[in-house]
Amino acid sequence: MSLGLDTSVVVRLILGVPAAITETARRRLERARAEGERVHVTDLVLAEAYVALQYHYGVSKGESAALLSRFAASGAVLVPARTLSALQSASGGGLADRLIVARHEIEGWKTVTFDQRQARAGQAELLRAPRR
Repeated sequence: MSLGLDTSVVVRLILGVPAAITETARRRLERARAEGERVHVTDLVLAEAYVALQYHYGVSKGESAALLSRFAASGAVLVPARTLSALQSASGGGLADRLIVARHEIEGWKTVTFDQRQARAGQAELLRAPRR
């Protein structure tokens, strides 16, 4: 069986607070490893965790992205390579923009956007608003 971690688990594993809940999450990951279960984290969970770290815990945008990147690259969880690349990139719009482009690329899609920064994140087509 495979597991998908929710944002509440990811944030606890990253921050380590509260300690008792974090320990419960760690033990579950250890059990998963021992039983051969694959543990996944989706781009949606990463995007939500990015916001939660800032809003609920006062972590800066840069530090939130760095914490999530380290977590995703740790080997404790499975994250698609393209998603990890979007986490680690500093260009191509905001983190959510990069995760959107990454998800579309994983699906084999091109992102269509009016956002010039996002259009630089990967396979994207920039739409231009008509001039008046």
